Amino acid sequence: MRLRDFRRWSAGSTVCLVLLGCTAGICLAQVPKSEKPAAKADAKKPSIYDKNDDAKVQLAAASTRAERSNKRVLLMFGGDWCGWCHKLHDLFAQNAEIRRLLSYEYELVMIDTNAPHAPELLEECSKGQTGVAFPFLAVMDAGGKLLVGQKTDPLEQGDHHDPKKVKEFLARWVVEPKDAQVVLQAALSRAASEDKKVFLTFGAPWCGWCHKLEDFLARPEIGVILTRDFVVLKVDVDRMTSGKDVMKKYRPEEPGGIPWFTVLDAKGDKLATSDLLEGQNKNVGYPAEPKEINAFMSMVEGQARRIEPGQIAELRKELEQASEKIVAEMKQRAAEAAKKKERNQSCTACDVNLSG
Repeated sequence: MRLRDFRRWSAGSTVCLVLLGCTAGICLAQVPKSEKPAAKADAKKPSIYDKNDDAKVQLAAASTRAERSNKRVLLMFGGDWCGWCHKLHDLFAQNAEIRRLLSYEYELVMIDTNAPHAPELLEECSKGQTGVAFPFLAVMDAGGKLLVGQKTDPLEQGDHHDPKKVKEFLARWVVEPKDAQVVLQAALSRAASEDKKVFLTFGAPWCGWCHKLEDFLARPEIGVILTRDFVVLKVDVDRMTSGKDVMKKYRPEEPGGIPWFTVLDAKGDKLATSDLLEGQNKNVGYPAEPKEINAFMSMVEGQARRIEPGQIAELRKELEQASEKIVAEMKQRAAEAAKKKERNQSCTACDVNLSG
C-alpha cells in the first residue's frame, strides 16, 4: 500500500485513532518502513493533462484513430498534481522500446481525473477494483470495449516504474497485425463490385507526413469526394504482415520515401503513382507545396469519373487550406525552438558569469 492509499484508508477509519490513541501525525509514523511517500509533481514540469478536455470526446477521437490504424486505445488517468503520472509519462517518452511500442500499437489518451465525464469513465475502467491510485491505466479496443484496467503499483520498482514490467504489460495487449495481401484483395474485390478504383497509400508509424496524409484522407468531407471513384486503402509497411512486399510489387525502387501512393484498377494493375512531380519521377509525398498539390490534383482528375468539377475545386481548396495550417505550425515550432535555444544560451551565460 502506498502512503496515499494509507491516507485514504486512515481518513475513513476512526478505529485507527481510537485504538492507537494517537494524533494523525503519529498514526502516519506507524506506516511500515516499506511504504514510500507519494511522489509529488515537480512544479517545473510541463503539463501533461488538460482538465477541460472532455474524457468521452478524447476516447471517441482515439477510438476512431485506433480503428483506422488497427491499434488499441490506452487511457492514462491522473493529473498534473501526480508525480507518479509524470514519472510514467516520462518513461513513455524517454525509453526507446516503450516509445516505439506505444507509437506503433496504441493511441494514448491522457485523462485528467477532474475532466468532464472522467469520473464515470474511470469507474467503468476500474470496476471491481478497490484502492485505485494514480496513474491508472486502461486498455480498450477500437470499438470501446474494455480489455483491462491496470493499477500501476505492480509496475513500479523502488522510486520509479520498471521499464521491463511496463513493456511486458503493453506488449500483452497489442492487436494482431493485419496481412497487407488480405486487406488489398478485399479492397480490390470491393472496387470490382462498386465499379471503382483503389487509391492505395503506403506509410509507417514513424513517418509524420504519412500521418498527415492519412488524417487528410480520413476527413469526412474528403471521403465524400474521393469515395465516389475510389476505395481508399492504407498499407502500413512496418506493422502489416507482408506490407513491404506489397509496396515492392508496385514500387520496385524507392526513389522518394513515403508516403507513397498509387491508383489501381479492380484487377490490381497500376494506373498511376505519386512518382509524378514535375515529370521528374519524384514522389509527391504529402501534397503541401503548390507544385505537389498540382501534381496530386492532376492524378485525381486523371483517374476520376464520377467526381464533379465543383468537388475537384473543393478538394484543391481543402488541400491548400491544410497546407497553410501546416506551414503556420512549422513556423510556430521553429520560433519556439529558437526561443528555447536563446533561453538556454542565456542561462548558460548567467551560470558562467556567476561562477566567475
